[in-house]
Amino acid sequence: MTEISKLAELRKLMQSMERTLRLEGLSPVERDIYYAAGELSKTEEEVRTFGLIEHTLVKDVSRPTFFRALKSLVRKGYLSQSSTANRGRYIVHAPGK
Repeated sequence: MTEISKLAELRKLMQSMERTLRLEGLSPVERDIYYAAGELSKTEEEVRTFGLIEHTLVKDVSRPTFFRALKSLVRKGYLSQSSTANRGRYIVHAPGK
């Protein structure tokens, strides 16, 4: 199996999982932020904006694009702002809920 065909198989698996989790409607940047938040929330209940911005998946996203996508994820219900902090902290919600 060539490297490209291996990547194609991985991509198809990702697309299938994203459909199952109802993530296919998110933009690529929104998905990357959501994935980063999900990973960070394994160790903390709340994720911090700073941690998200520095995450490998979103490190190269411009700040304006990052914050637009973050706001969109909150509006769509994938994240919510923490009730215990003024700002900069988010709670990750299961997709489709």
